[in-house]
Amino acid sequence: MATHLDLEEQEQLDQLKHFWNTYGTLITWVLLLAAGAFLAWNGWQYWQRDQSARAAALYDELERGAQAGDTARVERALADMKSKFASTAYAQQAGLLAARVLHDKGNADASRAALSWVVDKGTDPGYQAVARLRLAGELMAAKSYDEALKQLSGAMPSQEFEALAADRKGDIYIAQGKREEAKAEYRKAWSAFSPGNEYRRLVEIKLNAVGVDPVSLAPAAAPAAAVPAANASAAK
Repeated sequence: MATHLDLEEQEQLDQLKHFWNTYGTLITWVLLLAAGAFLAWNGWQYWQRDQSARAAALYDELERGAQAGDTARVERALADMKSKFASTAYAQQAGLLAARVLHDKGNADASRAALSWVVDKGTDPGYQAVARLRLAGELMAAKSYDEALKQLSGAMPSQEFEALAADRKGDIYIAQGKREEAKAEYRKAWSAFSPGNEYRRLVEIKLNAVGVDPVSLAPAAAPAAAVPAANASAAK
């Protein structure tokens, strides 16, 4: 009996050895790859958290510079943000904040450069759209009308942004003396804004100024259904 069991055990050992000799290397590589992927994922997550924390600290520095009105401090912080943390959302927020401060301090060129960076290098469509709208406004103020319109020529990420872009185009056309083109853009903006949107009221004022009654743009009410003759008789 013992000999029989010994033979069975030896056969199982031989099968195990054969299996390991056949697949052992593959299994080892699979385990190593799985462990490597796990370590890489954890490392990536740690790096992301570290980048985000450092970018947040640098954004705080830029924000303090903005509150103090220190443009040199703002520009230094933005330069560091662009060189070290360009892929983070903080960098895009920093570009928008820096542009506002620089514009308020009369440094139009640096403001437009910051906005252009967000437009060109940003990864969030919303931040990019805000930068394009603001850049178009600054270019319009500088009478660079063609460049301003170019900033608004691409697709926007949502209907609200499309409406804002149309309104800004209308302003640019008004500045150029192109009244009909302005009317068309203001109509687009008015139609794109939801009825309860406060900005729509501003567009209504602009439409009135160019001779367009916003009421004429509202969809016509559907005609009341005719009452069948039989029902009308019954109602009497």
